[in-house]
Amino acid sequence: MLEIDGSQGEGGGQILRSSLGLSMVTGKPFRISKIRAGREKPGLLRQHLTAVNAAVAVCGADAAGAAIGSRELTFIPGKVKGGEYSFAVGTAGSTTLVLQAILPGLLVADAPSLITLEGGTHNPFAPPVDFLGQAFLPILGKMGAKVAIALERAGFYPAGGGRFVASIEPASRLTPLALRERGAIVSRVCKAVVAGLPGEIAMRELEILSRKTAWGEECFRPVQLSADQGPGNVVTIALASEHVTEVFTGFGTRGIRAEAVAEEALGQARDYLAADVPLGTHLADQLLIPFALAGGGSFVTQSLTPHTVTNIDVVRKFLEVQVKTSDLGKGRWVVEFGNTD
Repeated sequence: MLEIDGSQGEGGGQILRSSLGLSMVTGKPFRISKIRAGREKPGLLRQHLTAVNAAVAVCGADAAGAAIGSRELTFIPGKVKGGEYSFAVGTAGSTTLVLQAILPGLLVADAPSLITLEGGTHNPFAPPVDFLGQAFLPILGKMGAKVAIALERAGFYPAGGGRFVASIEPASRLTPLALRERGAIVSRVCKAVVAGLPGEIAMRELEILSRKTAWGEECFRPVQLSADQGPGNVVTIALASEHVTEVFTGFGTRGIRAEAVAEEALGQARDYLAADVPLGTHLADQLLIPFALAGGGSFVTQSLTPHTVTNIDVVRKFLEVQVKTSDLGKGRWVVEFGNTD
């Protein structure tokens, strides 16, 4: 049984989620201690417990320690089974991170799956649904995976109440991919979404983006959702290039000016463009496990975060794959995957 230290590196929930997904794929049981030791509230929160319970349901696993606040978990996986599943976080905890935990297993399941997830869809501490649909899943598609998502209802922090559905067709294998160049930018789409809040907030956010970018007016789109999906506000900037689409976000919260929300997303986008890389930090982190499962390929990204470095360490524990990182200078790194034979 693999022993996982949940306090290693950045000491967050990603260690648990990656361990769950990789255990489902490889059939290797694990015991994790000091879960989320690096967080203000350590142990399993509702979102993390939902991920554990989802993994148990999908592969018929035995799990000891699956309880709110638990800092230790033993997970013994069974065979992954496709089918229809529904999982509710019960809070504004991230539904996208629950999907992240079980997706690797569902990609190698014995049948297609339809997953309904309820909770937070737009959470400041997790990739929003927009990021999955526009940035992450298209690259999985290039690797041979058929995954699609449909947002039925937005759920913002702290109310939650969102819902989306993911359809997944298993892949016999993932095709290695090389993402070394971004290529030319072919489109820019800035959206300011408000739910249960005045539309004037979205207009202020788009006005500052327009003024600071000088992009054409066709790039800016206000979106007003029904009040029962709020309160909530998010700004997304989607930059589509020849080889990849990246999505950057700023989340509105109580006491934060609309202009600051827009500038948060814009700052991320500008850092990405200045680095001249195909993958931003969050997308690179999300793609580590798919690239490792493919057993090959490479990508260039911005400077590696502690989150990414920790995730690489977890991958190495479960898979016999080389993960080599090299500093290209000027804030650019290459991550290369290969067999250990």
